Amino acid sequence: MNFEVERRKSNLLLLQQIKIMSNIIAIVGRPNVGKSTIFNRLTESQNAIVKEVSGVTRDRIYGRGEWNGVPFSVIDTGGYVHGSEDIFEGEIRKQVKLAIEEANVILFVLDVTTGIVDLDETVAAMLRKCKKKVFIVANKVDSALRFGLSAEFWSLGLGEVYDLSAANGSGTGELLDDLVKCFDKNAPFVDDTDTPRIAIVGKPNVGKSSFVNAITGQDRNIVTDISGTTRDAINTRYKAFGFDFILVDTAGIRKKAKVTEDIEYYSTLRAVRTIENSDVCILMIDATEGIQKQDLVIYYMIEKNHKGVVVLVNKWDLVEKDHMTMNEYEEKIREQLAPYNDVPIIFTSTVTKQRIHKALETAMEVYANRIKKVSTSDLNDLLLPIIDATPPPSVKSKYVQIKYVTQLPTHAPAFAFFCNLPQYVAESYKRFLENKIRENFNFSGIPIRIFFRKK
Repeated sequence: MNFEVERRKSNLLLLQQIKIMSNIIAIVGRPNVGKSTIFNRLTESQNAIVKEVSGVTRDRIYGRGEWNGVPFSVIDTGGYVHGSEDIFEGEIRKQVKLAIEEANVILFVLDVTTGIVDLDETVAAMLRKCKKKVFIVANKVDSALRFGLSAEFWSLGLGEVYDLSAANGSGTGELLDDLVKCFDKNAPFVDDTDTPRIAIVGKPNVGKSSFVNAITGQDRNIVTDISGTTRDAINTRYKAFGFDFILVDTAGIRKKAKVTEDIEYYSTLRAVRTIENSDVCILMIDATEGIQKQDLVIYYMIEKNHKGVVVLVNKWDLVEKDHMTMNEYEEKIREQLAPYNDVPIIFTSTVTKQRIHKALETAMEVYANRIKKVSTSDLNDLLLPIIDATPPPSVKSKYVQIKYVTQLPTHAPAFAFFCNLPQYVAESYKRFLENKIRENFNFSGIPIRIFFRKK
């Protein structure tokens, strides 16, 4: 099956979904006017990083909201800067334009404390050409003394001006009342709470955003050679090849000692929370560097949270290799990941798009392993004869007798062994039983928990 053809079909499905869910708001404006604060207010979340510094938001961030029973989607964008040579600002302009194309209602955010500046005029000129419904939001009206300062915004000729304070929420109700009048009240609200979530995690600059862009065939996330380009956790719904899941790009996770800026701290915190809220994590490592200490820290974090994991060795095109290189490289990785090394390892390149589809297939296989349920009869038929042939070693003349085993009703695979003396079961015997379960039931990429309980 041709990957490019399927990827175009995926993009078409995404566009059709956007048209169905036509209640889409894009928040635009120059840097540091409070767009991310408004985004968090409308979505009742803290998904966008907020700080009194220009250029904190870079990629498009999506969220969901609801007002008076009318659902809508919200897109947060980076601050629009015109004519700058800065590599980030050029990419941010591109992301803003894509957001305006996707949305059917635009929130143009301005700052009443500064009034209209040249950049505001530039953004206004762009919005006049887009022929979409525009709401002018005069933000930072935090006190009664600032009422009336927004009068000059009427001169932009883009419609009614709404005074509000994103910080304390005043004025947002009046804005939302008029916003939802533009929306289809019967528009379907896409519930993705049960949709698998696959997080792309790793150190900075290993190719996480490039991987998402290669999969979707869009410049969904900003990509540069500069470490720390991605700051927020960015969700992308992917539907192709019979798959349906949410792909989450995250900021690179560095050592705590190297995190010096507040923005990077919050970016790292969101990446860690993304691991906690995901089903499967694709851990990307740099093939030119191999597994480093920080890669292992992230790996153990995934294991500790009982998430599925796929190790993706990126930049494989930059490695000099022969017919044995891949096997030797994989063996070395498994040695470093021991004792829990029953994980899929895939070698890829986001530049050549080598095996990127295989990575998705494997991630979904791992997800299927994570939700797999083994019947109690199958477990006992298999494991009890093995336990009888190789019983737990005695401790202090105490003999452990295991009578029954069952899988627990947990989100990640966990098994309970009922016996007479659970406190005397050695850790080595737990690993023995785990290996037997893995040998007979496919739990590749999934940490298994084993508990011994009093019969």
